[in-house]
Amino acid sequence: MSVSFNFSETETQQSVKAMVRDFAEKNIRPNIMEWDEAQHFPVNLLKQLGELGLMGVLVPEEYGGSGLGYQEYVDVIVEVARVCGSIGLSLAAHNSLCTGHILAFANEEQKQRWLPKLATAEWIGAWGLTEANTGSDALRMMTTADEDGDDYIINGAKNWITHGKSGDIAVVMVRTGEQGSSKGISAIVVERGTPGFSAGKKENKLGMRASETTEMIFDNCRVPKANLLGNVGEGFKQAMKVLDGGRISIAALALGIAKGAFDAAVSYSKQRQQFGQPISSFQAISFKLADMATEIEAAELLIRQAADLKNRHLPMTKESAMAKYFASEVSVKVATEAVQIFGGYGYTKDFPVEKFYRDSKLCTIGEGTSEIQKIVIAREILN
Repeated sequence: MSVSFNFSETETQQSVKAMVRDFAEKNIRPNIMEWDEAQHFPVNLLKQLGELGLMGVLVPEEYGGSGLGYQEYVDVIVEVARVCGSIGLSLAAHNSLCTGHILAFANEEQKQRWLPKLATAEWIGAWGLTEANTGSDALRMMTTADEDGDDYIINGAKNWITHGKSGDIAVVMVRTGEQGSSKGISAIVVERGTPGFSAGKKENKLGMRASETTEMIFDNCRVPKANLLGNVGEGFKQAMKVLDGGRISIAALALGIAKGAFDAAVSYSKQRQQFGQPISSFQAISFKLADMATEIEAAELLIRQAADLKNRHLPMTKESAMAKYFASEVSVKVATEAVQIFGGYGYTKDFPVEKFYRDSKLCTIGEGTSEIQKIVIAREILN
């Protein structure tokens, strides 16, 4: 199949980027180290993002969203992440995973019930797939949902869940059939306050520390069957489609972190003097910057391609996996080189690159490790 691409920036994209960049500079940058040190999840900031329409970027206007496409969505994540990866991660998880799952697979009554609250950030969303012993092997999940009249009784726990404590609503993948079967998993929405639904351990993380990551625990949690998304046994298939879009989110997150680290490195290299001249004049440094710029550009092109295919409802499993794999690895590499360019200062919390360095690593792990992305890509090209 021959597909043409046009990545020209639209006026809408330009205005969205300007708005988000201005908001991030005024409301996020002054607080990033305070939030990071305290592992404080700024719920009120997400409410402000909701007022700007940034918590429902892809949600149609009829449900209270902004009704924008994936190119604008990429811009939003990138512009936030180039200031703070933690807020970019929370923005991505809310938009792409929880809200995205409901948007793609809920019936009309469910959409009317949940999307307006999610799109405006009246409610913060969470998405539960991963468990302690089933990271990449989701088909072995232990969390179960047993039928009881008009309800499901959910038992089990989910790990590494963004907004697992503060989220008001969660889309949870549960086992309703045989373990190991792709048709044995269903997706059920659980609202905060439902008896038996609670938060467990909050993770003490290397990076992304202002984005809340906790366990979600289900102890005889009774949920109406009306909260089932789609049909019984479709949860795994739904989750894999959601993750196709989620990979674009994490790729954009990685790109934003890389751009933030690169911007800081370029600025510092022009100011820092050694041997009577700025260090940017030395080939050792300028070549690092050239490599960083080139790989950032390549990562963005892969992301834009995947976003374009997603906008046009064309197959993009391979392209989104490539974008996520490459962009996340580039993010780590660029952040590492940025620390090197800063030298000893790069190893301190007085300068921004050490945080980009810590935040970048999650991008190679979350929503499918780099190794899993290679499996996905290989499977697609060998199919």
